[in-house]
Amino acid sequence: MSEEEIIEQTEEYTDEEEEKLPFAKAEVVRLMKENLDDDKMIRERVKVEMNKFLGEVLKNVCKQLNEYPYTTIEYEMLKESTYPYTNIERINQEKERILLHLEAIKADCNALAMDVQKTLKLKDVMEEDTFADFSADDEEEEE
Repeated sequence: MSEEEIIEQTEEYTDEEEEKLPFAKAEVVRLMKENLDDDKMIRERVKVEMNKFLGEVLKNVCKQLNEYPYTTIEYEMLKESTYPYTNIERINQEKERILLHLEAIKADCNALAMDVQKTLKLKDVMEEDTFADFSADDEEEEE
């Protein structure tokens, strides 16, 4: 494939994609450049996929808003629907805290299990010995 054919295919791809994009491409790119370092270059596909991603987020928020039984959407409803997107750092911190707590609970359970095994070890050995004696008697009776 020649370089010209590749460029033509890329142009066709971008023209087709631009028609299906939920937001104005220039606005999305402007916002991306505003929030990225000056030395970053953005590939065309990234611009298009970011636009699609933002459209998906909007759809998901609207699905959440549709779950309310009211005909008017209030600001509080919007805040609740966008919570996962606007508080991702807090959600991740809470997740980490919960995982650490669960690890501590696991360690406590393991320590308790070891204590139980140590303290009941003598009794377990006696029961096994008694069981062994009974099973030996049963075998002798059968013969």
